[in-house]
Amino acid sequence: MIKNVLTHVGGIGLYGIVSVCLFFTVFTVALIFALLKKRPFLNHMSALPLADDTYSGPCPQLKGDLRHE
Repeated sequence: MIKNVLTHVGGIGLYGIVSVCLFFTVFTVALIFALLKKRPFLNHMSALPLADDTYSGPCPQLKGDLRHE
């Protein structure tokens, strides 16, 4: 049924091209964003899920306060 509905929509091929271009753009931006992060920041963020509940202050390599209170 869906196949029959989509065959009657004109210009459906354009949606495929736009969706692939959008996916590629978002993936590329996310990859560049991840590669540009500094190693100390990544190490600090990777340790957060295993950290105790006590707040030990921001990472020395980071600027600003990380508390959400």
